[in-house]
Amino acid sequence: MSQVYGPAEFQRDLGVSRETMERLEIHRRLLGEWSERMNLVGPRELEAYWPRHALDCAQLLRLAPGAKRWADLGSGAGFPGLVVACLLAQEPEVSVHLVESTGKKAAFLQAVVDQAGLPAKIFRQRIEDFGAGEGPYHVVTARALAPLPRLIAYAKPILDRGAQGLFHKGADIDAELAAATNALQGGASGVSYRADVLESLSDPRGRIVRISKAPRDRSA
Repeated sequence: MSQVYGPAEFQRDLGVSRETMERLEIHRRLLGEWSERMNLVGPRELEAYWPRHALDCAQLLRLAPGAKRWADLGSGAGFPGLVVACLLAQEPEVSVHLVESTGKKAAFLQAVVDQAGLPAKIFRQRIEDFGAGEGPYHVVTARALAPLPRLIAYAKPILDRGAQGLFHKGADIDAELAAATNALQGGASGVSYRADVLESLSDPRGRIVRISKAPRDRSA
């Protein structure tokens, strides 16, 4: 199926410009070249770039229309951070910050940013050290990084400054939500969060979890 859905279908479904497609193609090409000498993605994953990865990441823009400042935690191969940067590169005042502690992966991300001319900045550091980064941000993202309780802890400094979290998850989301009860309630911090589970546009088994600060109860 991955051969059926390619760049033409992606451009048709997203309605993006030729320039955007060129930027995404640079990402896909460099992903293939760098994966030959380091652990980014396997050959089968590269074949599924358009339906499984690019489309999966691109749907986040529909969930955060108008968002200009993005932070992507554990960026790795650039999903979703580089895809978001490719799609928003022609928009004014966009800034996508990608956090990646592994040196080789950070170098890959920088190579794509440089060659594609993306409005992105690479932070080669641990997520715990990144903290709130150069916020405030509108959106914080992560894909295939960690279970939801740990994701909330990682993103907390950014969420607490008003960002919404958009995290890709799979069919076992109910179990992750149950495990994240304490994290959502804020623990000792006193800041609680709301979790909304949204259907994925690219995978019927996938889900996007939106995390945002819960409004304070003013009745007390």
